[in-house]
Order: sequence, then C-alpha cells, then structure tokens
Amino acid sequence: MSGGAGLTLLAARSVSKTYCLGAADVPAVRDVSIDVEPGEFVAIQGPSGSGKTTLLNLLGLLDRPDSGEVLFEGKDATELSENERSDLRRDRFGFVFQTFNLIPVLSAEENVAYPVALTGAGSSDGRARARELLTAVGLGDKLGVRPDLLSGGQRQRVSIARALANRPAVVFADEPTANLDSKTADEILELMRGLNEERGVAFVFATHDPRVVARARRVLSLQDGRIVEDRK
Repeated sequence: MSGGAGLTLLAARSVSKTYCLGAADVPAVRDVSIDVEPGEFVAIQGPSGSGKTTLLNLLGLLDRPDSGEVLFEGKDATELSENERSDLRRDRFGFVFQTFNLIPVLSAEENVAYPVALTGAGSSDGRARARELLTAVGLGDKLGVRPDLLSGGQRQRVSIARALANRPAVVFADEPTANLDSKTADEILELMRGLNEERGVAFVFATHDPRVVARARRVLSLQDGRIVEDRK
C-alpha cells in the first residue's frame, strides 16, 4: 500500500549532522532531502559509516540535525521541545532495533502493553491491544513469556508488536535482521511487509542486508552521508 500523490508523511529538508570524534569533525549526513509518503516501504542502504543510522535517527526524532528541517505531516518537528518530540515519537512513531530493546523483567504481553500505558490509557486497553498484536505476529501463545525464554526471532516479533502498539503512522527499523539467521530474517521481513500492506503503516529501514533491500519498494542508497540513488 502506498500513499497518494502529494501526501507527504515525513520529510527531510537539507539536513546535515556532524559528530565530533576527538579532535576531528566527522560529517555523518550531508545536505539530505527526502520525502516519505504514507504506507511506503523504504530501505536506506549503504556501507558501514555511510550515515544510514544517523539519517534514520534524524527522521525518527531521536536526534536533531545541525542544520535543515525534519517535517512530520507538514509541521517542522525540529522546532519542538524535547517533551513534544517525545510525545510525537510515542504517539505516531514505532521503533524496531537489531538488539530488540525489550524490558527483560516484563512478559511479552507486558512489553507490548507498556507504550499504551505511557499514553495514559487503562491497563485493560493495553492488554487487549497487546494480545491482538502478539496474535497478529504469531505469538498468541507466548503472552506470559519473558524475553529471555524466547528465541531471537520471537523477540523481534515482540518488538514489532510493541512498535505497533499505539497505531503509529511510521515504523523505523534499524538493522532489524542483523541478529537473526537467514530463515528467521526472511520470516520477519515477510511479517513486516504483510503488516505494511494490511495496516498501511509506513516502514523505513536502515540496513545493509540485501534481503531487506530486495523486499523494499523504494531504496535510498547513501554514500559518505549523501543520497547517491533513489530507486523505486
């Protein structure tokens, strides 16, 4: 499912980011401009050090650009306060990480319900949403199981369900297949593709995995912090 013409969900306008490493300034992203429409399935690829994770973090409002703007639904998110950015991430964004980032003392159901609780919704709402999503990702029989008793693929499925808990407009996935074997990685990617098509959620990946690139409907190639190709 892809967005209609002219519907820009997320945009970067001439964003740049430089990190200071010791005595050296290292440009990570250089003057990048992109638009992401509702329902897109986009892979940002490039070699290590090309800036793909930095760009993902800028788009996901986990970091601020040194210059340029990040717009969400036409509004400049770079001008928001930290609390406003946090609320926007909670309510409209989802995140999937290669290391899963689940809370180890909570069950699968509790991990997925946690973002719902942060909105102030009742615990019964969170549990109901968690059960629905864990069933959707094939873990309806693992509701009470803690992450340490799940396989890597199952933990990633929990993290995907958690990313969807507050019905986000876009999910950002940073190397989501990096710690998975080939078969499990393929299953996770098919799951994400299905969720994208069924629910209309946009997915934006940072990846060097050719399996992710092969499934993407749009591929942005980064080199030395710049977009060198935008292929659909």
